[in-house]
Amino acid sequence: ALGAETLTVSYPDEEPQIGNPQICRGVRRLNKDQAGRVKCVACFLCATACPAHCIDIIAEPSPWPDREKYPQSFSIDELRCIYCGMCEEACPVDAIELTSLYNLTGRSREEMIFDKEKLLSVYDMTKDREPMQSPALGGTAT
Repeated sequence: ALGAETLTVSYPDEEPQIGNPQICRGVRRLNKDQAGRVKCVACFLCATACPAHCIDIIAEPSPWPDREKYPQSFSIDELRCIYCGMCEEACPVDAIELTSLYNLTGRSREEMIFDKEKLLSVYDMTKDREPMQSPALGGTAT
């Protein structure tokens, strides 16, 4: 905005303050439902919508009666991702969301491929300060 004061931060000595983490495009997470299960229903809409083709899902029949499928494997190549948010927009159950985590590093290409367990651990790290977007689907954000 014109006339807004510009703030310069000496990163990494000082961490920048993100005003609204709900609009930040950082590392993705896989959300969990109230029962602690992955919310993903393996519909492949996120992988189809991804312009960078960085999402890989292997589906299998769900052991739970409330859904047909769930992801046996779900991975995102963070080095190919362009952080556009199309995966988040395409998901019908709000299973995938972008977070405000921005300081992503790795020592190898393999470390930068986030599997289902790592994506679920990002949810565990961010769920308290960044609630799920959709209240209708179990989230608390307004």
